Amino acid sequence: MGFFRGGVAQGAGLRKDLPSSGAADLRGLLDQGSGKRRGRAGVCGGLVLPTLGSVTLIATQSLTKTYGGRVTALADLTVAVEPGIIGLVGANGAGKSTLIKILLGLIAPTSGQVSVLGIDPTSDPAAVRARVGYMPEHDCLPPDLSASELVTHLGRMSGLPRTAARERASEALRHVGLYEERYRPVGGYSTGMKQRVKLAQALVHDPDLLLLDEPTNGLDPAGRDAMLALVHRIGTEFGISVLVCSHLLGEVERICDTLIAIDGGKLLRADNISAMTTATDVLAVEVSEGTEELAARLAELKLPVARDGRLLLVPLADDSTYDLILGAVAELDLPLHRLDQRRHRVAELFATRELSHA
Repeated sequence: MGFFRGGVAQGAGLRKDLPSSGAADLRGLLDQGSGKRRGRAGVCGGLVLPTLGSVTLIATQSLTKTYGGRVTALADLTVAVEPGIIGLVGANGAGKSTLIKILLGLIAPTSGQVSVLGIDPTSDPAAVRARVGYMPEHDCLPPDLSASELVTHLGRMSGLPRTAARERASEALRHVGLYEERYRPVGGYSTGMKQRVKLAQALVHDPDLLLLDEPTNGLDPAGRDAMLALVHRIGTEFGISVLVCSHLLGEVERICDTLIAIDGGKLLRADNISAMTTATDVLAVEVSEGTEELAARLAELKLPVARDGRLLLVPLADDSTYDLILGAVAELDLPLHRLDQRRHRVAELFATRELSHA
């Protein structure tokens, strides 16, 4: 039985694009296939609003939230984003958590307007939460419950019938790599497994939008990579839009289509990742093996070579630079993984901004 976007099964609304797999390895889930949906833009009060089908994804207009009339968490925030994987970044205290709470209808803004999937969360928060999945940064998971019991219970709280909740819980845990461990008490889980349980409960009611607050919190490098890969797959192939809240720009840049950066409750910039990064006059070269041999050969060809992890960085003089690199790769019979112009990283752009305002 499938889980995400597709046909309806046995009255439970289960979607059947993805084949089931008993593998508990999260990376193994990334080889399955599915489709994705597309959005289009609409206009409301002069503001262009991206849409999911014919429904707005997320849009705010002059959104402001103050506490006690003295502390301003959000200040005149106006933003509209397209469906896809959206990164919400900012330092601690920037207003990210406040914005998520407003989107979920947990708190009301002081002024301004907000729309989530075409619904105003201040007037109909239950309707928003019925279509949105939320993965909190911190957790207080009941240690004595199994993952299956917990996710099933939260599915029931989302309005699913008992049988449907149980079926969807199993499928959600399968897709996050916990199917084989689903009957173990959550208290015995590692940090990474607890993060996956939180993701499963956000998915169980088959939402249109996921709000993920620091999904890689507490994970080791391998766990972060696996979690980011699954989040990227959910956003690109499962047909679910994702808002990823993080203070780590590098992670956001890896998986997101769009970036919303806020600081002190104010919008710094909202744009596509590709528009926020510009190409440099440096070629990035990556081979699956033989990096040292290739670096030595390029040096023999009088090409300056710098290292950045597994990448070889070569200044782009003219089109002949491409030919020299490709010739060296072919001569050494190496598997070429990447050859393109390096782009500025998002973090570099924000560092430049900070320096310019210093």
